[in-house]
Amino acid sequence: MKQPTVKSRNHLKKKLLLFLAPPLLLTTVFLYLQLEILTLFFKIQCTANRDPDSATITGSGSNDDVVDRLRASATFLPLKDTREGADTWFISTLNDTSEPEGEARNLQFPSAASSGRLLCMAVPSGRDGTKNSYALAWRDALPLDAELRPGLTFLSETFYDHSNLWHGLTALVPLVSWHARKGCIGAQPARWAFFHHAELRSGMSGWLMSLAEAATGAGVDVEMFSGSIPVCFEEAVVFRRNLAGMSIERLLATFDFMRCKARAKCGVVPRSGTNGTDSAAVRVTILFRRGGRSFKNETAVEQVFQKECARVAGCKLTTAQSGNLTFCDQVRLLSETDVLISAHGAQMTNLVFMDRNSNIMEFYPMGWRQRAAGGQFVFRWMASRAGMRHEGSWWDPAGDPCPDGNPDIFSCYKNRQIGMDKAYFSQFAAKVFNATMERKIAIAGEASAQGRGQEGTCQCS
Repeated sequence: MKQPTVKSRNHLKKKLLLFLAPPLLLTTVFLYLQLEILTLFFKIQCTANRDPDSATITGSGSNDDVVDRLRASATFLPLKDTREGADTWFISTLNDTSEPEGEARNLQFPSAASSGRLLCMAVPSGRDGTKNSYALAWRDALPLDAELRPGLTFLSETFYDHSNLWHGLTALVPLVSWHARKGCIGAQPARWAFFHHAELRSGMSGWLMSLAEAATGAGVDVEMFSGSIPVCFEEAVVFRRNLAGMSIERLLATFDFMRCKARAKCGVVPRSGTNGTDSAAVRVTILFRRGGRSFKNETAVEQVFQKECARVAGCKLTTAQSGNLTFCDQVRLLSETDVLISAHGAQMTNLVFMDRNSNIMEFYPMGWRQRAAGGQFVFRWMASRAGMRHEGSWWDPAGDPCPDGNPDIFSCYKNRQIGMDKAYFSQFAAKVFNATMERKIAIAGEASAQGRGQEGTCQCS
């Protein structure tokens, strides 16, 4: 066998060196960078050990160099990552968790997941979430010109709409639950920030703002940021998936807490429950609305339900226009309601102020059953989460077809008025009113707070 010559061996060595040189060089650079980072952290730790109460790293020379390097390491990324789905595109580089167990999935800053760093955001746009950005930074080395917001900040991102009462409530519940679970007093938000598709929003509806204030015991100060100037939060909790991760037990406890806090804010005095006749009375409220999805003949509807109420001992019927009531008017009215009768609409969100095990009867215009898909059942879902009984729905079968055969509910069916079926309404009412009376008689006199969930103080747990 022919032996390799000296020349060929040298050639092989050169090829081997050329092949190994790039990975060896990259490995050397990587190790050098790791050593530099470890050196930076060692210097910070030594400084913190010498002065643990110091809010910033002070001094000159090498310490200033450390701060400058850490400040420069804060990398701003798009707040809306279009590569991700709607539930994870907001602050997409971090995974949220359900902590404590049963809570909605959330992100907390600073935390172990953020390596002790604060959340910083630059939010110049209310129209394009990809133009807004976020970064993580150490308290001692915030981005250049950044403004530090002291205290706790609640941040809520929703795919839907904070101004819509139902969607807004599903975004608010996780924040209230977290607040209560943390013991209330030590978890009051100093400010709130609202995002829709990572676009900045100026707040929620007035009804939701009032409920948030009642539940947390603090005003809702909305953060509007400073354009492109970074804003960093001393402490922040972020919810971006609404109720995802929340257990049914936690949902029930949170609705109990919000109900209790709203009643306390509005001066609702709980009944003693010692009067057997009163505690077994059936209190019925028809909550009317104006405009779209209102009843065509409110007087006739009231007469049907009043007639059936009169057949039940102790039954009392009240009617109200939701648009005429303040927030506390609604809290007081629904706190004294066992059966809520209403057309599908935002005013039904007030059901959260009713006692647990109360009843809901819901009505729709023509077309909703066929065209509205799952969205028509949102108040069934809310009733279940709040511990109520949704007794059923009636969809108006009568009405003119859409012009030109247009099947689009939002252009044709959504805001039609609701008619009446006297025989069906009477049968429906008789069934619900009598069942409610029997249930209330069964629990009258019992020393149980399950029905009201209101006696005593509102539990922060």
